[in-house]
Amino acid sequence: MKSFYQLILFCVTFLVAPIALFSQGQSDTIPKGDVSTTSHTVRIDGKVINYKAMAGTMLLRNNDDEPIALHGFTAYIKEGVTDAKTRPISFVFNGGPGSSSIWLHMGVIGPKRVVVNDPGFTPAAPYTLEDNNASILDVSDIVMMDPIGTGLSHAVGKAKNKDFWGVDQDIRMISQFIRQFINENDRWNSPKYLIGESYGTFRNAGVMHYLQQNLGMSVNGVVMVSAVFDLRTLVFAQGDDISYVMNLPTYAATAWYHDKVANKPASLAAFVQEAREFAKGEYTTALMEGDGLVGDARKKIAERLSYFTGLSLDYLERADLRVSEPEFTEELLRNERKTVGRLDSRFTGINQNPLSQYSVYDPQSAAISPAYTALFMDYFYNTLKVNKANTYYTSAYGRQGFDWDWDHAINGAGFPTPPNTGTDMALAMSRNPYMKVLILNGYYDLATPFYGVEYSIDHLGLEKDIKKNIIMKYYEGGHMMYTHKPSLEKFKKETAEFILQTSKH
Repeated sequence: MKSFYQLILFCVTFLVAPIALFSQGQSDTIPKGDVSTTSHTVRIDGKVINYKAMAGTMLLRNNDDEPIALHGFTAYIKEGVTDAKTRPISFVFNGGPGSSSIWLHMGVIGPKRVVVNDPGFTPAAPYTLEDNNASILDVSDIVMMDPIGTGLSHAVGKAKNKDFWGVDQDIRMISQFIRQFINENDRWNSPKYLIGESYGTFRNAGVMHYLQQNLGMSVNGVVMVSAVFDLRTLVFAQGDDISYVMNLPTYAATAWYHDKVANKPASLAAFVQEAREFAKGEYTTALMEGDGLVGDARKKIAERLSYFTGLSLDYLERADLRVSEPEFTEELLRNERKTVGRLDSRFTGINQNPLSQYSVYDPQSAAISPAYTALFMDYFYNTLKVNKANTYYTSAYGRQGFDWDWDHAINGAGFPTPPNTGTDMALAMSRNPYMKVLILNGYYDLATPFYGVEYSIDHLGLEKDIKKNIIMKYYEGGHMMYTHKPSLEKFKKETAEFILQTSKH
């Protein structure tokens, strides 16, 4: 009998021990955050600033303290600050969705800046990296964030990358990172800011509400760079004319820039205002008529539309007075065998197929992306000393399973509709009347047209005293207006003033 129990004990030990070891192994497979810390100096407006850079990953946990991701970031913290309550901290990201933060990082916010030809193509390496006099590091600490699937960020444990790829999933994840970073670095009582570009502004609107509503954290201010809140203004949906109206003033600015406007007015701003008035008045009314618009009334609208867009009457008639963005960028300079930029319509590139209906690439992206990528990689691994075994992804596009979930719960369930985080922004601002929002718009931005932003803000239903907290600024640049040197300087001035003014009571 004794030998029987010994056999049972042996079997249990034999079976349980490997399970315990396997469990231990499983827990060991959850990697820890890996951060490289280095010390640097930068000269901004003639003043030398000493700072430390922290580049790497932080182990992100969910509300049950379970590990869900290694979240990549690069933080710049000014040295010698004795009271963190007096030092703002800004959380910064780009958009996509699916883009890392290298564009804002190396274009305007970080302490180093990539030098590119504007508005032309930049020759191949060697490229130039310089101290960034436009960095906000003199007025705020900076945390550049790379959403899951970009940079060094990826899911761990039971989580999968796809768990974070969606409007609401992304808002929740970004908010969790901000809370955890604030907590681990003792910055709860510091003035806090969100800075986002493109889809990053769409994300911003959701995060500012989520932080306040779910995590008890109010931010002092939010900077929206090339904003979009209501995706309906961008998508050129069948049977919906709103995108054509929203894009018209930017078409006009582009035609003005490329000298396609007859008797071109001297003032860009005045011409754009004239285009706004036409867009929201005669043009909107005409499109509402549908195929009922005929005869002299149709001819009059076509002539005005040709004046503002620089497109021929014949082309506009064949387009039924409705020209989408990729059609406009292909048509405007077709006779010169050129394509106009989407991100920045000042840029042009060679059109290899003058018969094509739609543009197939963006000249601005093609012109600057290699320089940004090469210099960032060199800087990240060799200056910031990040382990080269960690692959940095500038984009999540092409990564396995990347597919965005566009549902946004706050917009309501049921029939599919383009998501709108303007609703989130309105709630956040109405529940915190001290919160300010600075929106920076490029006149030549065809990716997120400024008139669409104006329209969205006018339809938030905000009280007048709250709406005054939204500050609109305009630049003679594109989506990344900071590639344009005068706009870069203006960007720094207006963003720094905004942070300084809103960080003090």
